[in-house]
Amino acid sequence: MEGYLHLENGETYKGEWLSHSLDHEVKGEIVFFTGMTGYQEVISDPSYKDQIIVFTYPLIGNYGINEEHFESKKPHAAGVIIYEESETPSHYKAKYTFKQYLEKWNVPVLGHMDTRAIVKKIRAQGTMGAVMTQDSDLDNKKCSIEKDQKVRKVVSSDIEHFGDGEKHIVVINYGAKKSIVDCLLKRNCRVSTIPYSASIIDIHNLKPDGIVLSNGPGDPKELEQKLLVIKEMVQNYPTLGICLGHQLVALALGANTKKLRFGHRGANHPVADLERGKVFMSSQNHSYVVDEDSLQGTGLKKRFINLHDQSVEGLVHEELPIQTVQFHPEAHPGPSDAEYVFDEFLKLTTLKKRSYINA
Repeated sequence: MEGYLHLENGETYKGEWLSHSLDHEVKGEIVFFTGMTGYQEVISDPSYKDQIIVFTYPLIGNYGINEEHFESKKPHAAGVIIYEESETPSHYKAKYTFKQYLEKWNVPVLGHMDTRAIVKKIRAQGTMGAVMTQDSDLDNKKCSIEKDQKVRKVVSSDIEHFGDGEKHIVVINYGAKKSIVDCLLKRNCRVSTIPYSASIIDIHNLKPDGIVLSNGPGDPKELEQKLLVIKEMVQNYPTLGICLGHQLVALALGANTKKLRFGHRGANHPVADLERGKVFMSSQNHSYVVDEDSLQGTGLKKRFINLHDQSVEGLVHEELPIQTVQFHPEAHPGPSDAEYVFDEFLKLTTLKKRSYINA
């Protein structure tokens, strides 16, 4: 059955429903992902909450869906746009086809779409609201999306504990990927994940050796009410901020963030480490970045830069044991070139607490 993708700018694209056809409209922000593999990790990444994902690689699903590579317990994408789906996955670990998994969770998939044309439009005009529907005609005003706090949609109130390693790392959960915890466990850590709503007293009671502020969906400024708690956290504990966590640390210390036109989403973004003098490929998924011009007076300085657009990809603090990265050092999907960030963070946890920043 025919299906349609309507964009906020008035453009309409026709395709075919690969999942069950919709009897309602599905709305979301339309974004694109450039990796050749990793679709399972992408659709289960909480950072994609309420987004319609366009996969640029023309064939999706050729190795199926397994039971091991999920980043959370369910998919978070509002919908999926692809060119072609493989109905006969060839990997020995595959348990479901791409379509079967998304149908299980009622995530709509439109195939036989001109993904190249859609991506060119997003690159030219930026991310925007979109609607997936059976109707060929739709008022483009219905595509506009209102801002809301997406983090609360993906984080539970539970505190979870993993492993029994030597160092205790507390992960502040804004929509954390499972792979972040896995990377810490692999390094002999004991990990506790706590919801972003936790108070500084809750964190003190856990007696962590270090704090990780995780990735998550949405605009970091939607969490403005948590910045004072974050500031107190980073003044008391060695800290690693990842993606949204990186942006929140910057905001808490007085810097600013801004939205990119179409974001960085893929497993092939080149990043330069200015401290080590090396370049590596990184996995990324974000719409917002730290504004470099706003760093003056914060104590933060850039360490990593994106070689496509020169945007800030990571920060260090001049006095406090703080390190942040805009990319995903745990990858999944993507190369593991940047995993050394976790090793550097764990070295920071051996340092004594530094002097406080003036409030």
